[in-house]
Amino acid sequence: MPALIFRKAVQTDLRTLILLLADDELGQNRETVSDPIADCYIRALKAIEEDQNQLLVAVLEDDQIIGCMQLSYIPGLSRSGMWRGQIESVRIAPSHRGRGIGHRMIEWAIENFRERGCGLVQLTSDKTRPDALRFYSSLGFAPTHEGFKLSL
Repeated sequence: MPALIFRKAVQTDLRTLILLLADDELGQNRETVSDPIADCYIRALKAIEEDQNQLLVAVLEDDQIIGCMQLSYIPGLSRSGMWRGQIESVRIAPSHRGRGIGHRMIEWAIENFRERGCGLVQLTSDKTRPDALRFYSSLGFAPTHEGFKLSL
């Protein structure tokens, strides 16, 4: 297994992270790959950096970003004030898929949530991504809720 480094993403990572997020049909319709980087991404990264309950993670192998994910630490009143961990924007470079890296990323995220005192880890995946749905199920995530979104 190759050594992976998990670190907080920084502004110089943005172009690579945006390219990862735009790597499939859904992402191509949602992300804006441009040079220079669109201001919306710079503002978003700044907001993430300033929020102690957000962590944008760059995953590196041999000093190259090969994956990313965003972790959110969510306080809640329900379940006796339990904190939840939310995993979003999980992406792996196409050249690195099928090597167990996604599994290692999710394990790292779960351990990170445990260390922060979260009692539950949740995530969503678009219904049009059957491979992702199978992947998360194989890791023990159960589709216990129906999710809804409203674009504003």
